[in-house]
Amino acid sequence: MINQRHSAHLLGIKGMDRQTITPFLDLAESYALLSRSRKTPRDVLRGRTLINLFFEDSTRTRTSFEIAGKRLGADVVNMTVATSSVNKGETLLDTAATLNAMRCDLLVVRHAQSGAPALLSQKVEASVVNAGDGMHEHPTQALLDALTIRRHFGRLDNLDIAICGDISHSRVARSNLHLLLTMGSRVRLIGPPTLLPSAFGAMENVSLYHSMDEGLKGADVIMTLRVQRERMGAGLIPSEREYFSLFGLDQRRLTYAKEGALVMHPGPMNRGVELASNVADSPQSVISEQVEMGVAVRMAVLDRLLRMRSPS
Repeated sequence: MINQRHSAHLLGIKGMDRQTITPFLDLAESYALLSRSRKTPRDVLRGRTLINLFFEDSTRTRTSFEIAGKRLGADVVNMTVATSSVNKGETLLDTAATLNAMRCDLLVVRHAQSGAPALLSQKVEASVVNAGDGMHEHPTQALLDALTIRRHFGRLDNLDIAICGDISHSRVARSNLHLLLTMGSRVRLIGPPTLLPSAFGAMENVSLYHSMDEGLKGADVIMTLRVQRERMGAGLIPSEREYFSLFGLDQRRLTYAKEGALVMHPGPMNRGVELASNVADSPQSVISEQVEMGVAVRMAVLDRLLRMRSPS
């Protein structure tokens, strides 16, 4: 969802249409090519300040935004919440007031509570990017996944995409679901009943499966998700070993998908839990490419949001 007041914000995929999504992917594609040639335009964000405000631990996403900002010439500041005033009792609204006084241009926020980035977007003049909020959304992950898929198939429509694992706690699954359906894909959600809300089955072009063998038949793309024990209550899965035996992606299960089907994972992955090591390292795996496309997508998001800002 692109919200615009004086500033444009990327808070979620839900509510975005093809005409809004496609320009992000097109620009990210050009940045991917430029990054490989080491010819990124470092004047795009020259004189602009990007603050990464992460209330949850993240190496991959925070580093990706940092690299993206620096490649475009921004001044990048990483705020360590564990040692900040937030950890000493400062409220989110107090933090917003402080950040507003700093006159930053772009604010990338990860927070354990759903809706926190949206709240900040109402209180700051900077453009806010949601880098993951609770169990709500992770829009740039969905964009980088879509870009990775489009680069291999040349399209996003008329594809069968299986998302496997801990659907219930996954903001990645929710953002991908909204984006892929909007772009014309069909989505299979696969997982144990305790981790797969039945409400998703009411959505058009969404099918639910509690069997990996059945759900993977004929799939073009397989996205495996991290088992999020930190968000789970007790008893949702019996053990990691049993989870892998029922819902882990191994070589045998991979054969149920279409020949050459892509294997994806948003990271960090647990080998031997969500997928076998020989699958993660196979020629069908595009996990490393997802990381590369993450930088390109985040460059595109930072670039476009600043271009969409209206004069204050």
